[in-house]
Amino acid sequence: MDLERLVPSYIKQFQAYVPSKPDEELKRLFGCPVLHRLNNNENPLGPPPAAREVIRQFPPARSALYPSGDSYSLRLALAERFGKEPGQFLVGNGSTEVITAVIKAFCEQGDNIVTADRTFAVYEWVAEFSGVGRHLVPLKDFAFDDEGLLARIDGKTKVVFICNPNNPTGTCWPLEQLIRFLDRVDGRCVVVLDEAYIEYVEQANAPDGVALLDRYPNLVVFRTFSKMYGLAGLRIGYLVGSLSVVDLIRRAYVVYSVNSLAQAAARAAVEQGGEHVQATRALMHAGKAFLREALGSLGLPFLCHEGSYVMVKVPVSDTLLYRRLMKRGLMIRTMSGFRFPNWIRVTVVGREVLEQFVEGLAEELKPVL
Repeated sequence: MDLERLVPSYIKQFQAYVPSKPDEELKRLFGCPVLHRLNNNENPLGPPPAAREVIRQFPPARSALYPSGDSYSLRLALAERFGKEPGQFLVGNGSTEVITAVIKAFCEQGDNIVTADRTFAVYEWVAEFSGVGRHLVPLKDFAFDDEGLLARIDGKTKVVFICNPNNPTGTCWPLEQLIRFLDRVDGRCVVVLDEAYIEYVEQANAPDGVALLDRYPNLVVFRTFSKMYGLAGLRIGYLVGSLSVVDLIRRAYVVYSVNSLAQAAARAAVEQGGEHVQATRALMHAGKAFLREALGSLGLPFLCHEGSYVMVKVPVSDTLLYRRLMKRGLMIRTMSGFRFPNWIRVTVVGREVLEQFVEGLAEELKPVL
């Protein structure tokens, strides 16, 4: 078989993502009896109580039946929650699927997307393995640069991706900045506003992308059940936009990709997750306050904005620090892959684990602080 002939050049050049090993294997490798996951921004409170109950009572016999191919009941619940029509929602198997559907629907070879150079990497990855160009704009003061993005839009730009709040820096455009940007784009391309962490935002003037859809028909908003609602293991997220735009995206989407349990748990989260959101927000607020004080005492530069995470600049290799903290059972995210060498990202969790993290960080960095 002649693979060189069969495989497109952009696939040959693409480096596949290598996920971390299972927790039990990591504990064996690093010799730690307990592993605290501070790397993936998972909700330490888990799913809302109503979603937990749906998971607990899920009938095993339903596993033999295909799920709703278009997440019908969940889309009804989302439409009720946001005052939109069910047809404006498309539910996917995690964020990668909805990102892929948008790029496949609007881009062909020779086209390009525009996004930041240091943001959620999947926008860039999906474009790359789809043979689509990427115009990457440097961050400005750790935030998306609106003028820089506008300058890179050309006649072949089909989609602009804005992560708001940005992962990993936590910076968030205010409403006025987003409106000015959308006005200047003026419908020339689709603008995707990724609001994966919107439920965590405390900034008073932060935009709600869903509320802007009637004004900007070229706007598409991403949201997820992985973060605030603690359903990352069930892989479910969604996009919302105008009926005409979502109808086009749906043509590039594979039905039956979202399993029945995920749909049912997500629906319970939408309908009965309000108290869970407030409890998680309170935990995040307290955890960030603790980390600001603790990291400040250590004299380490850090970014603590919106979202469920904090970035810390460390005076050693981030990958070396990862290995040392792993031996203590503390799993952080190295940021060299995000083009932030010698930075780490830490998920905000409960006080006890954060105290262990700060203690471990101080011990490991003692020789260089």
